[in-house]
Amino acid sequence: MHGEHSLADDPGWLDDEPAAAGRGAEGLMPAPVLIIAAADDWPTDRVVVELERSGAEVFRMDTADFPQQLALAGRIDQGTAWTGDLSTEHRIVDLSRVGAVYYRAPGAFQFPQGMSGPEERFAAAQARAGLGGVLSSLGCRWMNHPTAMARAEYKPVQLSEARTCGLRIPPTLITNRPEDVRTFAETVGEVVYKPVASPVLIEDGQLKSVYTRRLRRDDLKDLRGIETTAHLFQAWVNKDHEVRLTTVGDQIFAAAIHAGSKDAHEDWRSDYGSLTYTSTLVPTQVAAGMQRLMGRLNLRYGAADFIVGPDGQWTFLEVNPCGQWDWIQGATGLPIAAAIADDLQGAT
Repeated sequence: MHGEHSLADDPGWLDDEPAAAGRGAEGLMPAPVLIIAAADDWPTDRVVVELERSGAEVFRMDTADFPQQLALAGRIDQGTAWTGDLSTEHRIVDLSRVGAVYYRAPGAFQFPQGMSGPEERFAAAQARAGLGGVLSSLGCRWMNHPTAMARAEYKPVQLSEARTCGLRIPPTLITNRPEDVRTFAETVGEVVYKPVASPVLIEDGQLKSVYTRRLRRDDLKDLRGIETTAHLFQAWVNKDHEVRLTTVGDQIFAAAIHAGSKDAHEDWRSDYGSLTYTSTLVPTQVAAGMQRLMGRLNLRYGAADFIVGPDGQWTFLEVNPCGQWDWIQGATGLPIAAAIADDLQGAT
């Protein structure tokens, strides 16, 4: 229900650097907000409600609608930037007027039945380059631009940037050599294993997750399989509780997550039913470091996880540029949807 999203599931259309932020064309009417998200994504529904409540014009689309229910017409000339529109059977939006884009886990392109595998792969590549390329060029505010998201999802990049920004990080090893894992454990003490990329996989038609796992002494004796791919190991950080810190533009919303079971104490995602939540304050140094990190990663939204130790020390674990936030809002009352809507309209 609350599984985190990975860009590996997205169309992944964009190869260029994010466009500069802007508000769109000036005029009497407010600039439209373009929503690019899966049609059944209910957290996005809440953002749309907030936008419409404030009087914003919203055009919502899913890349899964292209090209059968969504049409694109874009044109660029020597004297003008990209113009044209996106349209469905019932709605249309002028690309030159778009003031902000909210991008959150859209679906894969859907093509007419009867196409061969090679034909469908060719069509998908053209759709990414065409639709994705035109949208990528929009010189407006993005939350978040897929290119920035793709870079930010690399955990090695996150950890390096977080350290540079003054956030405390745990000693970390990424390797496919078993002997290095043992040496690391001898150096740092207790060790946890976690996936380097998305922890979600599909096996035998079922959605499964790989949770953070604390390694025991017997685990270190038999590390066969480590050599098959990259693995991430970190020093175990003693914890009092954890914090989900949601950043929206210049605003920060922090929820303390208290584990009510042994499994949840190792990885709270493994036992949501045992969790309790409270809003919490963020130390000034952590808040400043997180804002610097968001700037370096070129993100306007991020869902970060921290461990808070018995001594009150905050340790950064990761930031998800498309992480879930709705259940945190529901549990704590933190106004995250409203903050997203305000930021998309340039109100923060």
